[in-house]
Amino acid sequence: MSAQEPLTFKFATEDWEFEQIHRLNYKTFVEEIPQHHPSPTQRLVDRFNAENTYLIGLQNRKLVGMLAVRGSRPFSLDQKLPNLDTHLPAGRTICEIRLLALEKKFRGARGGQILQGILALLWQHGVEKGYDLAIISGTTRQFRLYQHLGFVPFGPVVGSGDAQFLPMYVTLETFEVTAREFLRSSPARSFQPSAVNFLPGPVAIRREVRRAFEQAPESHRADSFKKDFASARQILCNLVRAKNVGLFMGSGTLANDVVAGQLSLLGGNGLILSNGEFGERLMDQAWRFNLKFEGLKFDWGKPLDLAMVEKKLAAKPAWLWCTHCETSTGILADLAALKKLCAQHGTKLCLDCISTIGTMPVDLTGVYLASGSSGKGLRAYPGLSMVFYHHDVPAAPAKLPRYLDLGFGMQHDGTPFTFSSNLLHALHAAVKRVNWERRFAETAEWSVWLRERLTEMGFNLIGNGALVSPAVITLALPPEMNSTKIGEAMQETGYLLSCNSEYLRRKNWIQVCLMGECTREKVVALANALNRVCFHRRNVLPAMTAEKSNRNFAV
Repeated sequence: MSAQEPLTFKFATEDWEFEQIHRLNYKTFVEEIPQHHPSPTQRLVDRFNAENTYLIGLQNRKLVGMLAVRGSRPFSLDQKLPNLDTHLPAGRTICEIRLLALEKKFRGARGGQILQGILALLWQHGVEKGYDLAIISGTTRQFRLYQHLGFVPFGPVVGSGDAQFLPMYVTLETFEVTAREFLRSSPARSFQPSAVNFLPGPVAIRREVRRAFEQAPESHRADSFKKDFASARQILCNLVRAKNVGLFMGSGTLANDVVAGQLSLLGGNGLILSNGEFGERLMDQAWRFNLKFEGLKFDWGKPLDLAMVEKKLAAKPAWLWCTHCETSTGILADLAALKKLCAQHGTKLCLDCISTIGTMPVDLTGVYLASGSSGKGLRAYPGLSMVFYHHDVPAAPAKLPRYLDLGFGMQHDGTPFTFSSNLLHALHAAVKRVNWERRFAETAEWSVWLRERLTEMGFNLIGNGALVSPAVITLALPPEMNSTKIGEAMQETGYLLSCNSEYLRRKNWIQVCLMGECTREKVVALANALNRVCFHRRNVLPAMTAEKSNRNFAV
């Protein structure tokens, strides 16, 4: 095996990986550091093996380095050092790092690369689990290395002879600085850890969705494609209580263009409501389609004034079009109230539901047309969009371009043109076998908790006190905080927030979105990171309780 063959880094999952872990553990902590007694098997299974997460480096299928992490008490240091917590900073979420080991022949020039790769995984794992303090029993032989990485000794040397260890800890904020510089010194820049995704899109995606996307492309006439296509459409319709849905290869903007095309066939005047960036985009799309409409604008971050809307509906417009969630602010439209008003005045209600489908309960009963997208709350790859409807849709060959003709597509079973099987199979994998009720409840719970904590920190949250989306939290930063720089600092810390859209930069806003795959621990860790980056405070936020919020997000 050549020392120059490529290295890979991963979390151990395979039986053959664990077997090599036990053998490297024996070589290091029996033969080299005499911490345990010899065994004829030349294997050492760690006593915490079932609880350990192993971060490993491989060359082909050969283990070259490893590290173990666990967050369950008691730690090994609990048994070596009485009253362990009295030596540590209070209010932290602690993990213990153990069993750092490299194969001897890789401890030269390649050893630094192996350590860098494992530390990148450690940073990623710590951020995802919400750990903000790590403790170790560091061998005295490697004291300088640990000190270089920011570890601080806090107790007496334990052990004896050639197996002496020094209790040490490092805080997340220190590790963010020291480890980042250590990683950047690597000639292989690919060791940068991935950030936790709190963007409105593209969102974090489950492994099975990625695997579905990675299948070999197939014809949209293939039986397996047709089966998944029909199943995905049915799941989507059931999710939002729609009779039918058309799927298109494009972003949510394309779906809104399809809606505009259908509105052009109705004739008459329409009414478009706007209280943010995406309401204004609906007006632009209507204008580009030569639709006749009146635009009713409200202040950004404020709810729609339904009394004023009702006055406009008295003129009997043929249709009303607005966003269900104004993604630029997080403000929700009162869907039940809009349905009632439009029904009373004989006006067809159309909605942009791109940021609500998949993030909260949505009932499209009584809605004429509604747009959606694959790359947000549905947690698939961006690139597919959808238009939901309940009525018969005839083709309009003399009035609409072929691709924007919803009726033409339905005449051809929804796929009149080439369709990406990769995107379709990924979407199907993302929406099948989902416990939507639990997903919506968790998102709502985490959103309520996060809004409360951010408010306590001193942030100004857009829409506080109004009906808001559980998946979009918009922060209006004070002039002394630059939203772009805060976003960059958060990315350096390990979190992706939305800050680069032109309208966000213009208003000095930043957004946290709970649309992709997420966990309670990641939300708590995000709040702590914002606390440090924006206010330079150490972590003082309590963990989220398991109690569900009693707030009703269904509309």
